[in-house]
Amino acid sequence: MPDRAPRSARPRRRRAAPARRQPPWLPIAAGLAVLLLVIVAVGLLTGGDDDPTERAVPADPGSTTALDRQALAALRPDPRKHAADLTRRAEAGFANPLYRLVPGGATLTAARVSTYRKLIEDVAKKTDEDPDVLEGIVYLESAGRPDAMATGDVKDAVGFTQIVAGTGTDLLGMKIDLAESARLTKRLVREAKRPKPNAARMRRLKAARVRADPRFDPRSALEATAKYLDFARGKLDDRDDLAVASYHMGVGNLQNLLKAYGHGTIPYVELYFGIDPLSSPKAATMAASLADDSTSYLWRVGAAERIMALFRKDPDGLKRQAELQTRKASPEDVLHPVETTKTYDEPSDLQAAEASGELVPLPRKALRANGLSISPSMGELAPKLDQRKTLYRALRPGALAGLLTIGGAMQALNGDRKPATRLIVTSTVRDKEYQSLLGAENVQATKALSQHTTGWAMDIGRTYRSGAQAQLFQWILTRMQALDLIAWVREPTAIHLTFSAAAEKELGGVLRRAGVGR
Repeated sequence: MPDRAPRSARPRRRRAAPARRQPPWLPIAAGLAVLLLVIVAVGLLTGGDDDPTERAVPADPGSTTALDRQALAALRPDPRKHAADLTRRAEAGFANPLYRLVPGGATLTAARVSTYRKLIEDVAKKTDEDPDVLEGIVYLESAGRPDAMATGDVKDAVGFTQIVAGTGTDLLGMKIDLAESARLTKRLVREAKRPKPNAARMRRLKAARVRADPRFDPRSALEATAKYLDFARGKLDDRDDLAVASYHMGVGNLQNLLKAYGHGTIPYVELYFGIDPLSSPKAATMAASLADDSTSYLWRVGAAERIMALFRKDPDGLKRQAELQTRKASPEDVLHPVETTKTYDEPSDLQAAEASGELVPLPRKALRANGLSISPSMGELAPKLDQRKTLYRALRPGALAGLLTIGGAMQALNGDRKPATRLIVTSTVRDKEYQSLLGAENVQATKALSQHTTGWAMDIGRTYRSGAQAQLFQWILTRMQALDLIAWVREPTAIHLTFSAAAEKELGGVLRRAGVGR
């Protein structure tokens, strides 16, 4: 799908909005929901090849630049000037679950959804909706399965577009016989568990359930979704983007978030990228309290639209993207496909890269000044290769800029209070020989080609004294993800991050401010 600006308001014929107040809208993307966990663990969490019993290496005497607000400024793009680019980045940054968690994978899911394209276009034409948006919602909510259920209870979000029973009856005018729907669903479950389910009986039960509960009927579900979007626009200054964002968040929650931000009814891209814990603490707290991917829903619908466009226009490209998205625990190979990214095979390659400036040794003073320290055990296997440990304490300039941005932004968000978070860099660059040694000793080490051998990846252990500090760190990671600057995953003993090549340009000012590199 070509780059595009966020959906803006446009004149459209209006239907009378339901008189009753909207109940909470709680659709859950069945099989797709990815919990945005707030990190509340207290205690040192380390990773890679470090020893958590050792103390972090202290800084050299002297001091260097604390980046704080400049680092935070790097995470505050101007959405009024860069709306289309930020939309594209956010859709890419939040796309991974749409490849990893859909039944059968992205290609099969896209094929399944595409069988309903004619129906989607028909409903879209009759309701004055965008067929691509409706199709994206179907991909995200049910993966193209009319009988999808978020939980085992038909009171919750079910069906083709995951409509909650209360919302369907009270807001959307759907005639739902909840008791009959529940009874038929139990019979379907029992039949499906038989050693040899009776296909004809299953079809009859499903047909009966559709009559009792139209949420399981694709056309009825699509028409109800279109009705919801129309209703939402009426409450949100006729903005398409806000209406779609509210489909998961709920109109009331979105209105409250806009009010807390205090800039009126603005495009969602301005709301999302305008909120941060320092400049808009009330709105940031409210957004974090949703904690179920509601705030990224619009971006994920856009990502689903892009997948469907790839399926139609470039199926081989979709297969390739799906393979990269699911190869590792995070989408890091999307940022740096190992087939086309330079890796370091042996210690001499690392030495040459440091000499040329392609790799930058970790600057202990700059890290320390920005709340970061180095695990003393990083590179502990180096003696087995007749090398110094410090050879394995380096990063590509862009990755180092990202690391310093994390530290500086964390300090800025903490304000004048005593830092309550301890961030320890536990792993950075490795060559393939070192990675092979590590793989033989550490069960956490990937068996696939590690991004550590590219110089773009690192592991960070952290200690928190409060849940509030954990939320600040979470905000930084999520903002970098929304900017498509990182792929990351929470491992048992660390956060594993891989920075994109774009980080060198986007965050290079932070590196220069710190006086690091050439």
